[in-house]
Amino acid sequence: MALVTGAARGIGRAVALSLGREGAAVVVTDVDPVGAAATARAIEDAGGRAAHHVLDVTDPHAHEVAVEYARSTFGGLDAAVNNAGITLPARRVGEMPPEDWDRVLRVNLDGVFHGVQAQLPLVLERGGGTIIAVSSVGSVRALEGLAHYTVAKHAVNGLMKTLSWEYGRDGVRALAVGPGYINTDLGQNMSDERREALPGLHALGRLGEPHEVGDLVAWLCSDRASFLTGAFIPVDGGYTAR
Repeated sequence: MALVTGAARGIGRAVALSLGREGAAVVVTDVDPVGAAATARAIEDAGGRAAHHVLDVTDPHAHEVAVEYARSTFGGLDAAVNNAGITLPARRVGEMPPEDWDRVLRVNLDGVFHGVQAQLPLVLERGGGTIIAVSSVGSVRALEGLAHYTVAKHAVNGLMKTLSWEYGRDGVRALAVGPGYINTDLGQNMSDERREALPGLHALGRLGEPHEVGDLVAWLCSDRASFLTGAFIPVDGGYTAR
């Protein structure tokens, strides 16, 4: 049983589909009920089990309701993937509106923290499991104009490292996955010039595809990755290799 946040589209949708293909019953959550329902339907059409639930990750109580929905629908929670995130138009630090800073950190950092707090009890009830945060190459590099996003992702890595030590002996594995630039709509706030330059920033000379992140996350949630915790794992086509 798995729960994925921000799973209506992009990386979150790909993660949910990959988990479904691997046999997990998936609770698909998002602020977009139509998109969440479409992802759940795609899992079921492929022969899997899924349900969808509306979740605003900035609301701690909403996370509690979501995990209780997972319990009542599928009996518990073995894996949780905290994927929901946003970007806003790039601004240098001195020009960044405080409301932009607050909004990005509420979703990209606080949303993960609230998710982890709600998910832990159910994972512990199962005798352990996997909690993953979808971070970014921006968690180990500076991304000009995106201080709010970069700071949030650096902090997410620290949260997952701490979680791994605090709950490792209880059977909980905690990991952060760092996508490079992926073919999703998350880069819609970039200039055309910046977007055209993105493939050349990767050693493979191309952007990643959502399923390449989804398949990695599904593997990390499986017993095949049973000795892996506390790590930041880039899936970035070599972006961070230099």
